[in-house]
Amino acid sequence: MSDHRRRARPSSAVTLADVARAAGVSEITVSRVVRAHGPIAPETRAKVEAAIARVGYVPNRLAGGLASAGSDLVGVVLPSLSNSVFPDVLRGLTAALGAGGLRAVMAVTDYDLDAERDAVAALLAWRPAALVVAGLEHRPETIEMAKASGVTVIELMDIEGQPIDLAVGMSHTAAGAAMARRLVTRGRTRIGYVGHGARDLRAAKRRAGLEAALAKIDLRLEGATVVPGPSSVAAGRDALAALLAERPTLDAVVFSNDDMALGGAFHCMAAGVPVPERLALIGFNGLDLAAALPRPLTTVRTARERIGRIAGEHVLARRRGEEPPPVTDTGFELVAGGTD
Repeated sequence: MSDHRRRARPSSAVTLADVARAAGVSEITVSRVVRAHGPIAPETRAKVEAAIARVGYVPNRLAGGLASAGSDLVGVVLPSLSNSVFPDVLRGLTAALGAGGLRAVMAVTDYDLDAERDAVAALLAWRPAALVVAGLEHRPETIEMAKASGVTVIELMDIEGQPIDLAVGMSHTAAGAAMARRLVTRGRTRIGYVGHGARDLRAAKRRAGLEAALAKIDLRLEGATVVPGPSSVAAGRDALAALLAERPTLDAVVFSNDDMALGGAFHCMAAGVPVPERLALIGFNGLDLAAALPRPLTTVRTARERIGRIAGEHVLARRRGEEPPPVTDTGFELVAGGTD
């Protein structure tokens, strides 16, 4: 991971004075640009905006004696609320924060890193007590803003990389490898993959771990279908149908998550494909609905609520002057169902 991810926690946030020095202008000029107040030459505005992006400055919306009002807020930026994965995380996080008198203010990005950058800027403008984001991959501007803010920053759901500050989650590469080992030990050798949009970088890590583990025993994915949009049951159903039409000899399919795997299971029921006799299915996340199938789905269960709770506890620990571990590995559990 590049050095710009490595963080020495600042004693204070980046100020107007820092921007002014970086741009070679006065603080009054910077203030006018930030507040869009008064005439500013276009070249001066461009110089100041470039300096703002470079040093990671975020305007303080609570200026004027109200800064302490934001001290009980925690900014939370999540990629999705379309299934129970992130609501579970949020439940654990808000429970822990609430016990310490803190409140979460949330934004959803649909796995769009530009939207994440904008949400982080908006939340940091209110000087929250902490910032919680998903994953370890962000736009450079997001990283610089988070580093320069001086607040506790916790990245959730992933631990493979250098965190900005603190990370709580699991290894998705290891989870993908565990899926491969499970299927191979069950005698499956013609394995395919069904996934969803490229924005989900953690799903991409699982696929990479799956393929690397297969390569170690001279196997490879025999076919793959990745839908361009978000994951859903309907997308999983249609994607598996398309994959089997192209690769009818597959004997197992790994799905990017349980939503997609549930759709695959419904396709098999409708098309008369015996599971697991003819085709094994394996998902990811360990959703309750996956266990409610006539044959419970084989899947990887993640400690979602615990991840959120630990993140909240880390925020409270920092406020007490304690130092949490930089990385907390919550692990995962491969749950054997009836589909492999």
